[in-house]
Amino acid sequence: MTNPCIITVAITGSLPQKRDNPAVPITVQEQIESTHEAFEAGATLVHLHVRNDDGSATSSPERFAQVFEGIRKHCPGMIVQFSTGGRSGAGRERGAHLGLRPDMASLASGSVNFPTRVYDNSPELVEWLATEMRELGIKPEIEAFDLSMIFQAAKLQEQGLIKGPLHVQFVMGIRNAMPVDREVLEFYVRTLQRVAPGSTWTGAGIGKDQMTMARWSLELGGHCRTGMEDNVRLDKHTLAPSNAALVRAVAELCHEHGRPIATPEQARQLLGLN
Repeated sequence: MTNPCIITVAITGSLPQKRDNPAVPITVQEQIESTHEAFEAGATLVHLHVRNDDGSATSSPERFAQVFEGIRKHCPGMIVQFSTGGRSGAGRERGAHLGLRPDMASLASGSVNFPTRVYDNSPELVEWLATEMRELGIKPEIEAFDLSMIFQAAKLQEQGLIKGPLHVQFVMGIRNAMPVDREVLEFYVRTLQRVAPGSTWTGAGIGKDQMTMARWSLELGGHCRTGMEDNVRLDKHTLAPSNAALVRAVAELCHEHGRPIATPEQARQLLGLN
């Protein structure tokens, strides 16, 4: 059988606002409804940030719990992945919500330059987050912004801080970080399979590069990420009316490339979550 593609939807992130696109989900109810629509369109994994009602980022465990409960109710079987990113908290505050035991959580395995700041992930914090996830039975998704993060993730697996196989997301298109380059992606994929055999991976492109990364990921046997955290447009001239519309665009690419869309059960099997 052709390898099914897991479609991840990153519904809101920490930065996009209503002024960027009125469809960006901010409130708890908006996030639940947007996730449900994306689930019905074919997304089987949701990457979650939460916001205060004024649109500002937060790490509030209470907010995560409310969204988590709504998704569990309305999207049966969907994989829920919490962000531990640095825009909504500092230090161990970034893992305060892990006690809710989502299926997965993001884990950046090193620091990287962003356009206006350093995304700081100290070795101590990375090891602490990895240990928390291991003890709570949460599978990390390694966020790889450069080559060193692949090697660091493999080292964490070797040390027993991460249970294998790894799942890595290659994030391309952030200024000052990994460029959107097909040869670079192919090299990263080969390197991952060499240092951590049996790993799975997803490609995430930022802004205009979202669909380019989706195409490359499908051609190279990986999985796809879409959603308004990374991109608020269908094309240069058209705002996305919903996260579901972005998911449908990736679903069409899956059909064009002969890759079936993974069901929730298939996605869990592929990621070792059953």
